[in-house]
Amino acid sequence: MNSIRVFLVAAILALVTLFTFVSALRGYQSSMQQAEQLFDSHLLVTAKLIANIQTSKDNPEINLNSKIVFQIWRDNLLIARSSGAPTEAIAKQQPGFGYRNFDGYRWRTLSYYRDPHWITVAERSDIRFSLAENVVTKSLLPTLIGLPLLGFLIWLIVTQGLRPLRKLAAELSSKQADDLEPLPTQIPKQELAQIITSTNGLLRRLEASLQREKQFASDAAHELRTPISSLKIQLHNMAEDVADKTNDLAQVNVITTQLEHVVEQILALYRSSPDHYNAQFSSLDLTLLTQEIIAEEYSSFDNKDQSIEFQGDSQFIFGDSFSLTTLIHNLLSNANKYTPQGGQILVSISRDVDAVVLRVEDSGPGIAEDQHQQVFERFYRVGGDRHQSGEPGCGLGLAIVKRIADLYGATINVGHSSFASGCAFTLRFKPACTLAMDPV
Repeated sequence: MNSIRVFLVAAILALVTLFTFVSALRGYQSSMQQAEQLFDSHLLVTAKLIANIQTSKDNPEINLNSKIVFQIWRDNLLIARSSGAPTEAIAKQQPGFGYRNFDGYRWRTLSYYRDPHWITVAERSDIRFSLAENVVTKSLLPTLIGLPLLGFLIWLIVTQGLRPLRKLAAELSSKQADDLEPLPTQIPKQELAQIITSTNGLLRRLEASLQREKQFASDAAHELRTPISSLKIQLHNMAEDVADKTNDLAQVNVITTQLEHVVEQILALYRSSPDHYNAQFSSLDLTLLTQEIIAEEYSSFDNKDQSIEFQGDSQFIFGDSFSLTTLIHNLLSNANKYTPQGGQILVSISRDVDAVVLRVEDSGPGIAEDQHQQVFERFYRVGGDRHQSGEPGCGLGLAIVKRIADLYGATINVGHSSFASGCAFTLRFKPACTLAMDPV
């Protein structure tokens, strides 16, 4: 049972029903005993009334209803009886109550002596029991009928009692990813005070941790970029001073460039984290932005004799220029790296029914289907550190693409390209018109 409200209502109603049943059972037994005493009193009154009737041998039979019969004895002789009474004695001539079976029924009997007569009176037990049971049942019926109403009232009370908890849950769910402000504590319920205090303590520790992480990233950016830039300058100067440019010097240049790339990708990954992303989205022409990036990166494709083609018309989405530029740049860089010399790359932007679709295809070696999701993991590279293309990389480019896609609420899928080989990355963004009604 996952619902606290359902559990509380069910538990309370079960306890109330149990106690009601026990009380009703005890009340039933007590009421039946009292009813028995009442009927016995009535039987005694009847016997006394009969004793006052003038009887004689000339009038041996008196007509009464069939529920009660009586006999009047004198000196062991039956001198009078009711119409339904047998001729033999229905009870011993001893004062008190008893039971006797005759005429196909069980009877409650009473022997009463008034000198010189014995009056024996009998009443059918089944009729007495039926009357008593009807009275008791009718008295308990409102309680049984009221149980559903009681359950409904308990539901309302429990719901009202859990309202502060629902309000607290709503406040927590409404918080944005970067909102670490403490929860309001104005006169909280006693049971929730400790929860709010603990949650606020957690938020304060989390904010301090994120501030340390942010400061570390800022310091790392400065501390790493500066020596790398100095190293590149020194390598450039060495290359001019050394007449014979050895392969070792070229390899150091490659490693330095790769190190610079890793640093930039780590910083880009940090900037695209939803926890710290505070960009104000605006309407952007995704087609125009993509064309500009292709133009800026065209030399990279030209150096490998790759042909890159763009298809599509103007399509607008709400976004941030920096994050979208990073996303598109990483997709194009990935296609450029892993498409062989003289390969083909196709970039297309189209409008689906409810999405703007960005698709980047290449004629590279492709990605195995069982690795389509793994390529978005940090530091994961197909084939490990030594990719079959021989291209250097750190395994962060597609992780950044996935992070930015999640930031935009976009879906990203990996599939086969329209070329003979290669893969295609397809992203589906919400169009600007949709986001205008449902802002990010």
